[in-house]
Amino acid sequence: MSRMTVDRSETRPLHAQVADALRAEIRDRSIPPGETLPSEAVLCERYGVSRSVVRQALGTLIDEGTVHRARGRAPVAAAATEHHRLVQRVTGLHDQFSSEGLHLSTTVVSLEHVRTAPPAATRHLGTDDLLRLERRRSVGEGPLSHVRTWLPRERFAGLSGRMLDDASLHRVMRDSFGARPTSGRRQIRAVPADPRIARDLGVPAQSPLLLLEGGTFDRDGSPLEWFESWHRSDRVVFDIEAQEGVDRVSLAPPSGEGSCAPVPGTASGPAPAPPEGERSGDRGLERAWDLVEELRTELAHLRRRG
Repeated sequence: MSRMTVDRSETRPLHAQVADALRAEIRDRSIPPGETLPSEAVLCERYGVSRSVVRQALGTLIDEGTVHRARGRAPVAAAATEHHRLVQRVTGLHDQFSSEGLHLSTTVVSLEHVRTAPPAATRHLGTDDLLRLERRRSVGEGPLSHVRTWLPRERFAGLSGRMLDDASLHRVMRDSFGARPTSGRRQIRAVPADPRIARDLGVPAQSPLLLLEGGTFDRDGSPLEWFESWHRSDRVVFDIEAQEGVDRVSLAPPSGEGSCAPVPGTASGPAPAPPEGERSGDRGLERAWDLVEELRTELAHLRRRG
């Protein structure tokens, strides 16, 4: 086995570096759920560290639930809990989870008046007089997503962070401002986590995330919001409903790239093909399978870069 020494010039402790490396292997399923981790002696040799450093790293992973260890047994990789989201529905994550009997907690990170936003947000909303809302969405085992939303300030004058703690933004729109979200367009892209988002979601910087972004309209066609929502790719699965002749989901290329062509040299392998009878004459289903393959390719590419 090749030796993978840690970077002793880094400011992070050695045990944190070893924990990050093992966490990445578990997240990428190089160490599948339920599989025993390499022995302490093997890990010492692999990373060029002492046994005490390895034990600290394993202790961190056990405390956070990434690794399980029963008394008298070797540590094993824990199975991650996956939460499913229907991305083509206007219904927000809070309402989707509530309908499944799950409690989604929402923490307001910030709410402020701004006059700068991404061009897509100002184009959609038709103004640069905006509120920028940042929230963290979590379930029992930890953070799932970080959401950044831009809202027209005049339409939502009086909105406060207190109104949104552990609440659905769309429900607040309906109940307090008479705005009913009914339609919109969504895009999905695979992106690396920048340091700020990574800290909020509890993952290493550059970890692969799934970014869902788009705009929402009221029933009269008035724009209500533009949002960017970063999801942990190890905990959230996007579900797609495909119908014949209907393209329901748009996959955007990674920032700075001009196409969604598969990245050559990835090791993920092709997504399994659906039965021939299901593909014939069904454009929506074909688009769904294309989307699955493209996302798998982009996530594999990001993990290889990390």
